[in-house]
Parts: sequence; structure tokens; C-alpha cells
Amino acid sequence: MDPWLAANPQITSLRVAACDLNGQARGKRTPADAAEKLLSQGIRMPVSALCLDIRGDDIEGSALVFETGDQDGIMRPTERGCVPMPWLETPTALLPVWGFTEAGAPFDADPRQALASVLDRYAAHGWTPVCATELEFFLVAADGVPLQPPVSPLSGLREHGGEILSVRALDAFEGFFSALFEAAGKMGIKVEAAISESGLGQFEVNLTHGPAMRIADDTYLFKMLTKGLALAHGFRATFMAKPYGTDAGSGLHVHASVEDEAGRNVFDDGSETGTPTLGHAVAGCLEAMADSTLIFGPHGNSYARFVPGAHAPTGIGWAYENRTAAVRIPGGPPRARRFEHRVAGGDTNPYLMLAAILGAAIDGIEREAKPPAPITGNAYSLDLPRIHASWTEAIEAFEASEILPRFLPEDLLRALAATKRQELGIYAELPPAERVSLYLDSV
Repeated sequence: MDPWLAANPQITSLRVAACDLNGQARGKRTPADAAEKLLSQGIRMPVSALCLDIRGDDIEGSALVFETGDQDGIMRPTERGCVPMPWLETPTALLPVWGFTEAGAPFDADPRQALASVLDRYAAHGWTPVCATELEFFLVAADGVPLQPPVSPLSGLREHGGEILSVRALDAFEGFFSALFEAAGKMGIKVEAAISESGLGQFEVNLTHGPAMRIADDTYLFKMLTKGLALAHGFRATFMAKPYGTDAGSGLHVHASVEDEAGRNVFDDGSETGTPTLGHAVAGCLEAMADSTLIFGPHGNSYARFVPGAHAPTGIGWAYENRTAAVRIPGGPPRARRFEHRVAGGDTNPYLMLAAILGAAIDGIEREAKPPAPITGNAYSLDLPRIHASWTEAIEAFEASEILPRFLPEDLLRALAATKRQELGIYAELPPAERVSLYLDSV
């Protein structure tokens, strides 16, 4: 029996769910007394359920559906075990699972399996990537479209502008943030800080650093928690990249370093510059960045965020202590030397995002790739290679990439490309209000 579940006999309901390509939980509801069997055997589920479009529909022409008879796979529990779902009224636990074939091999189009395969590359060197994520999101009124900020439970008023680092803006939703921190703790998610951001009703929460898979799990679960808890408080939380066309967008930034078997940071040489290994990692990230745009911006709305001067990178470059760069080397003590990857939107799949970033980094390290000179000044004013500015361009570059197959499974690349092709057609036919509705709760 799962130790946490055994210690919480009040749990009467269980959700068993895996993360699909769009970062959505796909699975089943069962009574809690089925937990022991599920923990030992997992659940049978069509592997195609991990490769659905944003509406939850099958991908037309997918080999995972009719061509193979829509075969089952085995969804086995991750090492996380059961976690509570504090936003639900009924005492409920979530059992995260991930995909394997009937024969027991990893299902290669499972996003979590893609990250695991990248982490195996690091393990072969005796290394462990350590990451932290910064998640931006908007609180919006529960009414739906057109979007507007929610009424503060304390003041009874709505925000009328951005409130960068405003304690007052945080305190206006004190009940929600107190519940969010408490619930995250119950789920085993370590939250470092929350701040008010520049957008209308926009906030950022930083998760404490840890091993990469743990942080991917934390980020996926935290998005689920934030959206569920906001609804329980009478409003919505959305991780859309650009909910308001004229306001700031939401990013999902990643800080990454690598530890050796003795716990030493392989990027630290005691200087402000960092080791050659850090340079190789940065070079790999820059080389793969354009082809990876589809992972960092997976939806039609994502590309409204990639505009110059809007605090989202548009050029492919790196710098020391410069937030206009796509990859930033933060200051601080050498033992904490790391890179910050600033491209992904809040709507990204955390497993795919980390697989793309860490995969590109280890590819650069193993090839001893050389980075260009770091930039200085305003990256938006420099003549740099560009991150793809449209969804169509990003899909085409993703499909044609010769870089991504070096560290991501080909089955996953094909499945994601087909999914996004289908979604592109859906998105093109929707009026603007329905485009917002499509993503409001689903990313």
C-alpha cells in the first residue's frame, strides 16, 4: 500500500492519470480501495490517449488508433506515489502514472518517458541535472470570455493595471495564496516564493530547485493545483501564454545546473564565467532553440507572446545577467552557477520542455559545442537568429529538424507534429473568442 494513502484513510476516491502531449491529465476515476491493485499492476489504457489534440480528440491518421487497433498500454505508477487533490470537496488522491507498452518497454511518445531518456544520458556520465521552474499565470474572473481580472475577495475591486512586485496585489488574494502554499506542501511541492507580475492579475510562483524529474512532476502538478484551487475560490487561473492581447504574456522559465556524483556543480570553476562545460551546454541550447520552438510555444496563442520588447525572447542569444537574452547566466556565488532558459510560455508541457532543454544541453556537452560570444545590451535591438514567430513556421521547422532526433524519440516527434498539425486546422476555423475559450482551462 502507498504510505501516504495508508496514513490517510479518509481518502475515498482515486484519480489515476498520465500526462499527455499537451500537459493534460488522462486517466480514470476509481474507488480508493482499488489502490493496492493499481499500485502493483497499473492500469490498462489505450496509448493513443497520450497523443490527443487539445480538445481531447484522436489524431486523424494516427498509427496509434485504427492502424494498430487502438492498442492498450500499461500505465504504471511513477515513483511519486499518491498525492492529495486538495481543491476537490471529496477526499481524493491522484496516482500519477506513465506509459509502457504491453511488452513492458517505455512508450516513446509519453512526455515523461522522453525526459527519462534524456536523464539517462546524464546518468551515463555520473551526472544529475538540478532544475527550478518559475511559473507565471493570470487570475481571471470565472465568467469566461471576454476575460477580466477577478474581484478581490478583500477589497471587492478589480485590478486596473500591472502591479510589479506589489505586496498589496498579493494580499488582495491572500486567502487563495495561503491555500495554494498549504496545498502545495500537502502535495510535496516545495514553493519558494510568489510575486505579483506586470500583467493585469498576473502572478509568478517559483518552485524550489531539485532533481529534474522531480521538478517536472512538481511543475505539472502545480499547474493542476493552481487551476483547481482557483475555481474553488470562485475565479480561474490560466497559464495561457497571452490571455490579453495588449498585456504581458506568461512564461515558464527554467534554471538548470548539473551535479556530479560527489554533488559538485560541473558548471562551477570558482569564477563568474563558469566552466567550459557550461559553455557547451549553452551552445547546445542555442543550436536547438529554433527547432524546439514548437515545444516552448505549443499552441496558437503562444505566438502572441513572442514579440519584441515584451519580456519574452525573440532572438537566439545568451548573456550574463541580462533578462533580454533567451539564455541568461545569473550572477551569485560560483557554486550556484547555472543557466536560465527563458523561452517557454506558461502553456508548455513541463516534461517536454525539460526534455528539450536538457537534451539540447547534453548534446552540446557531448559534442563540446562552442557558443557564440555572449551578447551585451538590449537583445531586441541586435541582429540575432530568430525564434520562430508563427505556429506554422515552428511546426515546419520541428518536422524538418535534424537536431531534435539526437535527443528526443522519433515516435514522440512524429506524434507531436501530427497533433499540432491537427490543432492548427482547428484553430484557424475558430473566431477569436472561441480561441481564448479553447485554451483558458486546458493549458
